[in-house]
Amino acid sequence: MPRPSTPLLSRARIRERALAMVDAEGLSGLSMRKLAGELGVQAPSLYSHYRTKDELLHDIADELMSTVDVSDFAGEDWAAGVRTWARSYRAALAAHPNMVPVLATGPARRETALARADAVHGGLVRAGWPPRYATMIGASTKYLVLGAAMSSFSRGFEDDVQVYIDRYPHLDQAHRLRDHADEIDADSFELALEAFVVGLTALRPQVSVRQADHDG
Repeated sequence: MPRPSTPLLSRARIRERALAMVDAEGLSGLSMRKLAGELGVQAPSLYSHYRTKDELLHDIADELMSTVDVSDFAGEDWAAGVRTWARSYRAALAAHPNMVPVLATGPARRETALARADAVHGGLVRAGWPPRYATMIGASTKYLVLGAAMSSFSRGFEDDVQVYIDRYPHLDQAHRLRDHADEIDADSFELALEAFVVGLTALRPQVSVRQADHDG
């Protein structure tokens, strides 16, 4: 009986299987040798597509960035652009939390990530933000998103009331947090995002005055 043929090896198939391994085992659980075994090939077959594990991870990270929505920056409402971008960025990271350390390193030369960064910066500048502030808004939004994606605030508490009730009276409800972790974490992110956008909106007139004085 003929042996079943191995599916054609492609960069897309390599990325898909590698991401599944990272999701299941973390970054340390991915190696080119193990990945080759998962794909039913020899390691040299992978190296004709990706020279190193880092190159593969950067390609996966770039693909994940394709799900981040920056379309609202094409319009005139910069605040809507920031909100949509931040929410979709957080969703992309939440779907693959083990990839956060790779995505946190910045766009480097990743084409999709650079295109997203260009859209954000360009949209903010077109909306009237000076380039320096546009850069800082982009960086600050990234800090907010990465902080939300790296860990759960609510799951950091024990569900045993006795841990808190005697020594930490202001945390007497902390044991309930884990049961509502997803809701609390999502609402907390929304609170931080809204406070950030409202603060920027209040700052905007001052920035315009400073810029006018600088230009004058």
